[in-house]
Amino acid sequence: MAGVVAGIGVSGVPAGWQVRAGRIALAAALSLAGPAVAQDSKEAARAIADEPATTPQRLTLVDLPKPVGKKIALFDGRTLKNWEPWLGYADPALTYRNPPDKPVGTSRDTRGDFAVRMVDGAPAIWVKGETWGSLVHRADLRDYHLRLRFKWGAKTYAPRETQPRNNGLLYHTHGTPGEVFGTWRPSAEFEIMTGSTGMIVAVGPKLRGHTDVSFDPSLIAPHLRYRAGGRTIDIVNGTPTWNVEAATDAERPVGEWNTIDLYVVGDRAVHVVNGVPVAEVRDLATIAADGRRQPLTHGRIQLQSEGAETWFREITVEPIRTLPRIVVGG
Repeated sequence: MAGVVAGIGVSGVPAGWQVRAGRIALAAALSLAGPAVAQDSKEAARAIADEPATTPQRLTLVDLPKPVGKKIALFDGRTLKNWEPWLGYADPALTYRNPPDKPVGTSRDTRGDFAVRMVDGAPAIWVKGETWGSLVHRADLRDYHLRLRFKWGAKTYAPRETQPRNNGLLYHTHGTPGEVFGTWRPSAEFEIMTGSTGMIVAVGPKLRGHTDVSFDPSLIAPHLRYRAGGRTIDIVNGTPTWNVEAATDAERPVGEWNTIDLYVVGDRAVHVVNGVPVAEVRDLATIAADGRRQPLTHGRIQLQSEGAETWFREITVEPIRTLPRIVVGG
């Protein structure tokens, strides 16, 4: 445990659940049937989230919290001090094999995977992306506003070289290195992916979180998009609710810098991309051995490596006590 970092400390189904038992049973049945055809996955999404929303939402962020302590830089602009590398498999195509081969872990020099380099006239953390894994910061954080800037590099790698560029900011990280697919630690994810930045993902089978969604048939499975006031679902890896797409694509074109704001208080978080709120998640939790839901209120952060060259800079955290609110309109 990292103790306290400049004022940032360490340390049954909730009300509002709206998915009926019949809908849950249908979704579970489809998830156990193996890879579903597109129509089946859309029917599962419709059963979970009801009919598609007919009107788009314009979301704004209000009641921005004031910091209650000093802003701390997690990247010193010179070194990877306090960042711990971990690599999955030399061939990322093995990542989802069951049982997987032994991951690389820390058995090789990772300076060719993660480094501090100059880009656009200033230093940044360079993530090559070819071997999947992450940089994990040592600080155990709670109740904070994290801000960082990122942009995509030029290169993408197999098996995702022709797919959307992919990376991620993982938060409330806990557990052991490589616990999830030999590559990541259990976490909630602020997805960084072209077209989907801000998506909520459950990283690991024991991670949970509630959010509100609508059925969007234009999306790939699981066809669920964040919608304020929508149907409440539990995000569960390996099921038809394993991720929830961002409300809108607020990312700038490839090659331009983007700003991410992550607001976290206790077991709740708000995802913001270039000033636009795109998702919120609440009741973050882990599932104990006896099946009880245990609130997840703190943890480390990870910067992913997942097939695309990525640059990160200006990574800061400051302590807060309240979350901003997402409102429709304004």
